[in-house]
Amino acid sequence: MRNIRIDSTQDYLKTIYTLQENQEPAATSTLATLLGITRPSVSAMLKKLARKRLVRHTPYRAVALTPAGERVALEMVRHHRILETYLVRALGYGWDQVHAEADRLEHVISEELEDRLFEAIGRPTHDPHGHPIPARGGRLSGPLPRTLAELPVNVPAAIARVSDRDPAMLRYLGARGLVPGTEVTVLAKEPFGGPITVKSRRVSQVLGPELARHIRVRGKAIR
Repeated sequence: MRNIRIDSTQDYLKTIYTLQENQEPAATSTLATLLGITRPSVSAMLKKLARKRLVRHTPYRAVALTPAGERVALEMVRHHRILETYLVRALGYGWDQVHAEADRLEHVISEELEDRLFEAIGRPTHDPHGHPIPARGGRLSGPLPRTLAELPVNVPAAIARVSDRDPAMLRYLGARGLVPGTEVTVLAKEPFGGPITVKSRRVSQVLGPELARHIRVRGKAIR
């Protein structure tokens, strides 16, 4: 099989974008962990990206995308989320299986193939994890939904999106019906960062606060 050269620049820019999208600082250590690369290698790449004016990078501070860097990142995000959606809707993959597959495929599909996949699955607006799919050449906007951990007690809401970084977490949530679109209500919160009791589909279950921070919700009272 012919080896395909992957442009690591795209991976860096997409990862920085998704961190910014979730209002997380794009620190060198975080990028190293998410990309599976050493911190010195990340620092060297960030300097290259800064010289190309794709990022703004000050040592010991979080990285930020420039408008040019954001355009590249959004193109990769669009590829990734369309691929994830196609794999689930057309090929029957589980939502816990598609992230890594999309990571591999997003670099090599053409714009024409992307358009055909997009049309074949009904021009979706969100991927299987609830993340919005950018328009071609467009930007994502609007407030970031708050986390389930931030939802006040007895305020009805619906799951808007779930982090797709951990397949095991997605399997856990999927088995409990905690997927985008599911209505949820926080029944109780234990103090000092204790567990959270959540009701969904007439079933009460207890979640740790860290897990609840990976679930984002929307509702009339919290928009």
